[in-house]
Amino acid sequence: MNFGIGSRVEHPEFGKGVIVQVTPVNYIVVFIEKGSVEISRSYTDLTVIEAVDPDPDLVSYAEVEKMFKRLIKQYSDIQETVQIGEKWRGGKLLMQPGDVKLSAKEIPVDTFFHKIVMLRDRVRVMEQKINSSKLEEDEKVALQQYITRIYGSLTTFNVLFRNKEDGFVGDKGSK
Repeated sequence: MNFGIGSRVEHPEFGKGVIVQVTPVNYIVVFIEKGSVEISRSYTDLTVIEAVDPDPDLVSYAEVEKMFKRLIKQYSDIQETVQIGEKWRGGKLLMQPGDVKLSAKEIPVDTFFHKIVMLRDRVRVMEQKINSSKLEEDEKVALQQYITRIYGSLTTFNVLFRNKEDGFVGDKGSK
C-alpha cells in the first residue's frame, strides 16, 4: 500500500508514528519514542492507523536537487574546475617593458591562468544569455560571430590548459 505524507502508522518495534516524507524507495517516519526513521516502502509490517492518500504532484528531494543544480549552472557564472598544465604549475609570467627605465612585472602563472578561465567562463555565460534572449535571429548570429572571434583571439592561451577540450576554439573549430 502507498502511504501519503501525514499517514499515521504503527511499527512493531518503534511504536506509533507519522509519515513526514515520501521518497521513491523510503518513507521517513517520525515516531514518538524513536524519532525520525527511514523505512523502506516495501516493508510490510507497518500497521495503518489512519491513511492519507499519496499526493500525485509530490516531487522528491532528488528531483528538486537536480532542478536547482541545472538552474544554478544555467544562470550563474559558477565555473567548473579547470586544471592548469603541470609544466606551468608554480611558474611565473615575466612582462619586460621596452623602456629599460621601467621595472619588469612578475605574475604567478596560476593567477594569470585563473583570470583566463574566468574570462572564458564569462564569455560562455554571455553567449548563453544572447542565445536565450529575445533578440532577432540575425542579431543573435552577428553577436555569435563576434564571440567566435573572441574565442579565436584567445586560442594563444590554450597552451596553459591541462586538457585540450577546456581551451578556446575559434572559427576553425566551429566548421
